Amino acid sequence: MPFTLVPTDHFLSRAERLTEEVYQQLHKQILLLEHNPRHPSLRTHEVKNATGSFGGKIFEAYINKQYRFTWEYGKQRSEIILRNVDNHDECLRHP
Repeated sequence: MPFTLVPTDHFLSRAERLTEEVYQQLHKQILLLEHNPRHPSLRTHEVKNATGSFGGKIFEAYINKQYRFTWEYGKQRSEIILRNVDNHDECLRHP
């Protein structure tokens, strides 16, 4: 059963700034995330020393070699909150 994806306003505003190529890559990765947050091409891993809005872990996933996005589980385990998307360093400054 797929997860329910809930993008934050911050995520949406950052996604709008991506080039068309990176945006299409993000879209592909988000479809993978929706069905399997541990899909190998996402390379999902925990962001160390970061706590999500609901007190849980924040995770980082790959879009490509340069770009990442961050997410966390929502109040319900069936929800994934999309938090940030940007180049690697910027994304992890504010996961």
